Amino acid sequence: MGSVKKKVAVLAIFLSLFVTIPSQGVFANSYTKGQHIEPAYEGWRPNADGTFSFMFGYMNINWEEEPDVAIGPDNSFAPGEPDRGQPTHFLPRRNRFTFEVTVPSDWGDRELVWTLNVNGVERKAYATLKPDYLVDNMVIASETGSLGAGTSSPESRSNVPPVVTVQGDAIRTVRAGESMNLKTLVVDDGLPSPSDYVEDARAFAEFAGGPLAAALVNEESVAKMRLSRPPIKVTVDKVNGLFMSWNVYRGEGVVSFDPPMPKPWEDTRTSANSPWGALWVPPPIPEDGIYDVDVTFEKPGTYVLWGRADDGGLYHDGYVTVNVTE
Repeated sequence: MGSVKKKVAVLAIFLSLFVTIPSQGVFANSYTKGQHIEPAYEGWRPNADGTFSFMFGYMNINWEEEPDVAIGPDNSFAPGEPDRGQPTHFLPRRNRFTFEVTVPSDWGDRELVWTLNVNGVERKAYATLKPDYLVDNMVIASETGSLGAGTSSPESRSNVPPVVTVQGDAIRTVRAGESMNLKTLVVDDGLPSPSDYVEDARAFAEFAGGPLAAALVNEESVAKMRLSRPPIKVTVDKVNGLFMSWNVYRGEGVVSFDPPMPKPWEDTRTSANSPWGALWVPPPIPEDGIYDVDVTFEKPGTYVLWGRADDGGLYHDGYVTVNVTE
């Protein structure tokens, strides 16, 4: 009899996870446009040739506005060359580990400063080689939400980044309004294992409450749980699973991608096509590993497209420059 009562109690606790819990976060201010961008120094890592890579990202306070900021006083690095390969087109919200700047082996204790002025507000990010900023793969996976802070596993430690190989020319020409096909080969090791919240919940329920509890777990109940539960990590929560995403890195003008690509930025809204969205599911992986997308540019100009393959924990980037004519 005591065993039955214990299982009922555990089952009650398990079912309580599905009760909606209001979050204070829903009352926080949010903005669609008109706000500034915070440049972010993510950290540094050593390179095999003795140089170092400074890693940068940013936080666009806006949920919709994607500002374009040309290289110059409002988007520059110092000391040295103001153009260090940073974006001039900024996607919404938090974008981590967006690009890297290589500095020489004798950099020492100098600072590299990235200045951004967006919507009349100037902000700076200061990069140094201080030991506290040293980054490795576990830090990247943790900061982007694949792992909990300060945790790892044999699987996560074995993970290596996917490899992106853009098929065709790195510099292309296309007319405005005409479609350009873009093929990208992505090779990955299959780690970390794609997130399967239904199976994880079912296994926990069976362990805690037996077959009766496990039988109550389905896609609908797990979706409800994921929607209603408060954050459980001190970092963001991300769904593991390989995806490929192309976006504008430089260039002003509307660019469309068909089919629509998963977002590489932290869109945490419920229905977002983003691995940080509560109900996001990793897309199918092509059998031949080649991701195929048609790109259309609304107006002439020179564009740089940024492609990122992300397995949930680690990433790899590719770029294509496109000259769009009348």
